Amino acid sequence: MLTGMGCSFDEWHDIIETLRPANRILTFHRQGLGQSDIGEGVCSTETAVRDLNELLAYFEIEEPIYLVGHSYGGLCAQHFAKVFPERVAGVILVDSTSVNLKELDELDTPVMNEESDEAWIEKCLDYAGKDKQELQEIIKPALSEQHLQFPKVVKERLLDFQITPTLYKAMASEIQQWKKDAEIIKRLGGFPNVPLIVIGRDSEFTINAEVDSGIPLEELRRFEEKWRELIRNQGRLSKKNEVIFADKAGHSVYLDRPDLIVDCIHRMISC
Repeated sequence: MLTGMGCSFDEWHDIIETLRPANRILTFHRQGLGQSDIGEGVCSTETAVRDLNELLAYFEIEEPIYLVGHSYGGLCAQHFAKVFPERVAGVILVDSTSVNLKELDELDTPVMNEESDEAWIEKCLDYAGKDKQELQEIIKPALSEQHLQFPKVVKERLLDFQITPTLYKAMASEIQQWKKDAEIIKRLGGFPNVPLIVIGRDSEFTINAEVDSGIPLEELRRFEEKWRELIRNQGRLSKKNEVIFADKAGHSVYLDRPDLIVDCIHRMISC
């Protein structure tokens, strides 16, 4: 399981616990996230692919694996599948970042474009220079309604995750690299013809959740239409594909519809 940018694997707690009795599950925090060392400080899909491959070797996992990648983790999953096609039994992309993500920047969405990559990088680098106490005061870490249902120790880790300075250094690097990574992934060999399930968010649910954010409704709709198109196009990666849009789920499909994620995993591994 490959998590999204700035996301902890603890957010997948319920899904992991549901699957654990009958499955072997490997998930990890990329460099700089959680307790993972930041290493040389250059974080990209390539480093994520390398680290996953090394982890598989460390745990002596030789059989083909099923990859589940959310958001940026989905971009990493696509990269891994192209570099190590023989190691992949199937892929589930959960509202995954597209290799054509730059098309989102080309939309006529001036208000949304104020939150540019450059602005995010600047903010992340500023946070990376703070200590935990300063981040605590600035970010005021909180838990979502779904997080509040998790065990106490998991909730504590999720709160601490948000105020770890290296998290923001890693995010800044991932944002700096991701469009270049996308072009590299596009130039790699073909995607393996393995079972592929592409799960996208519910556009109307997402728009309704953002309607009071100050972003014009026409911009939200324009963005969601393009996002939906990019999600649907990911189904073309494999001939053995299924594209699903998760009813009543935003970008964090694994929190809004964990039942759907579990069902898709069960169906894929039982094929």
